[in-house]
Amino acid sequence: MERDQTEELRALQDTLYFIGGKWRIPVINSICNGNRRFREIERSIPGITTRMLSKELKDMELNKLLKRNVYPETPVLIEYEPTEYCRTFGKIISEMINWGREHRKVIVEDKI
Repeated sequence: MERDQTEELRALQDTLYFIGGKWRIPVINSICNGNRRFREIERSIPGITTRMLSKELKDMELNKLLKRNVYPETPVLIEYEPTEYCRTFGKIISEMINWGREHRKVIVEDKI
């Protein structure tokens, strides 16, 4: 069966566009690890600014990766949860983590 390189390239570009930002994967990882409130997510990601986290969350909601739940309490409580669609990305993140660990070992071993 012949592969359609044009289609494969388009799919790769779509994926890279999605994960290309510095903060997208850490935000997804944080939320999938149980952090639901803005400040919890922010605290779990060293170096992210409030403005950048807000932008990422809005963008991820528009892309159907997160669901934003607003609870009418005083003060208003807002929680974020990953959609089922977002959870399909979990295997890719796990593989990226595994690859990163192995890569670090290779690099560290070469320096010794």
